[in-house]
Amino acid sequence: PAMANESVGLLFKLYCLVVMTMVAAAYTVALRFTRTVSADLYFSTTAVCLAEVIKLFLSVGMLARETGSLGKLKASVDEHIFHSPKELLKLSVPSLVYAIQNNMAFIALSNLDAAVYQVTYQLKIPCTALCTVLMLNRSLSRLQWLSVFMLCGGVTLVQWTPAESTKVQVEQSPMMGFAAIAVAVLCSGFAGVYFEKVLKSSDTSLWVRNIQMYLSGIAVTLCGVYLTDGVQVMEKGFFFGYTPWVCFVVLLASVGGLYTSVVVKYTDNIMKGFSAAAAIVLSTIASVTMFGLQITVTFASGALLVCVSIYLYGLPKQDTTRITKTDPDKDVKLKLIGV
Repeated sequence: PAMANESVGLLFKLYCLVVMTMVAAAYTVALRFTRTVSADLYFSTTAVCLAEVIKLFLSVGMLARETGSLGKLKASVDEHIFHSPKELLKLSVPSLVYAIQNNMAFIALSNLDAAVYQVTYQLKIPCTALCTVLMLNRSLSRLQWLSVFMLCGGVTLVQWTPAESTKVQVEQSPMMGFAAIAVAVLCSGFAGVYFEKVLKSSDTSLWVRNIQMYLSGIAVTLCGVYLTDGVQVMEKGFFFGYTPWVCFVVLLASVGGLYTSVVVKYTDNIMKGFSAAAAIVLSTIASVTMFGLQITVTFASGALLVCVSIYLYGLPKQDTTRITKTDPDKDVKLKLIGV
């Protein structure tokens, strides 16, 4: 029985690894595809808003499953949503930051190849590490600091002589794309650590916190639609330019974040590192096939350096055992967000 349980656990972890990898790779490639092939380009702000709405419904469904009955669900929503304006206000901070981050992803993938984006976006790791040190007073090991510098070096190589896509005819601005990634990386680091800090501050359910955040997120993203594309949306419609591929992108954006936050609980940083590296490889293969990406020596070297640094960063370190022994529940909550 023990061996059977171990094999089931291993299979589940492999399943988590495959799904996390496929979602990450498919999202960037599909989003890139939707931003480069259609003449009637959809409004990215509406896609970000729609993803928040779907996340909200999925979170409500998960909370209903967790509470076990409609009565308990209603009581939980009344207590934490309608009678907790301060908590909603607290969660509006990461909502705003995540909204900016998600919009930046659309701008970045409108101007950069999916593989270049996937590699460069890994800068979120050192950014999150820095925010963790400053906001949570946590320390990093020497190996982690080394991996951070390696990662930055790898990204620099990738950007040094940008790989070109021969099958993409739309006008692009690599500088704008990299600037968008820089903003997205900063947002990802801050919002992730902030949300982790909120989770650690109380025993409130993860799904309740998600509902609070997505309610604020819908309000924030609707404001974004109005301010950025309001006139055109009124003229052409909210779903202008939507195709099955666009719907697929919105679905991946909705399910991906929620799914990852749950499955990370059952995996570890090494597995997350393998997932990120595998997603880079898959994105590169898809980019070569679909967009005619021409791989350069500097790109290949930089991507390899990034993959190695992600693996090194995720290696277990001794000072994490102190957290686990002191408070196992706290360690679970830390893993829900991850870096």
